[in-house]
Amino acid sequence: MRIIISPAKKMNIDTDILAYRNLPIFLTQSKEIMNYMRTLSFMEAKKLWGCNDKIAKQNFERFQEMNLEKHLTPAIVSYEGIQYQYMAPSVFSEEALEYIENHLRILSGFYGVLKPFDGVTPYRLEMQAKTKIRTSKDLYDYWGNSLYQEVIDNDHTILNLASKEYSKCIEKYLTSEDRFVTCIFGEKMNGKIVQKGTLAKMARGEMVRFMADNQVVDLELIKNFKGLGFEYHEELSSDDEYVFIR
Repeated sequence: MRIIISPAKKMNIDTDILAYRNLPIFLTQSKEIMNYMRTLSFMEAKKLWGCNDKIAKQNFERFQEMNLEKHLTPAIVSYEGIQYQYMAPSVFSEEALEYIENHLRILSGFYGVLKPFDGVTPYRLEMQAKTKIRTSKDLYDYWGNSLYQEVIDNDHTILNLASKEYSKCIEKYLTSEDRFVTCIFGEKMNGKIVQKGTLAKMARGEMVRFMADNQVVDLELIKNFKGLGFEYHEELSSDDEYVFIR
């Protein structure tokens, strides 16, 4: 079984908490993307990122000075988003760390697919960015089915804890052999299930921690998750969508 999650925009450099183990599997492609980004002017890069001048300046300089093989941070502690804060990998047991290394995969517009202990450097590049690398029209086109091929394992089971922006680069290539289950973390409002962005990110992080702490390899067991007051609702769920209501 594999668990997929999204990256976070905010990243840090930290070589003290945990050591990285390997270089990312798609490092050659990352170098090609890096070289493409270096050809852009500041204004072109800013437009691609859709951010303010301060963030654009920081990340423009990052790409100009970037070294993909030195001063690296394990991906799982480099990303600082809400999901990663609630996952809290820095306090994982050794068994939990080994669990996520074996089962968790981080999808990235820049790195493609990352294992938790792959060494990364801070960057900004969302999967939906309209890059024009070689003949590709965007990063979805650039990566094609390579991310799916890297994520899928012999079990052909994927638990989706990623945002739509990232999960669709896997969903598009699913076969009849695959089982793809998405977790919905919502609240009932006016008879409808509403999933709020921040709360969903918090719950996704808690779910990864729950699975790592309990060494979950059977998806049925995630129905026992009760983090942040969420509870699984059988009557609202289906074979490919598990619904948790708070």
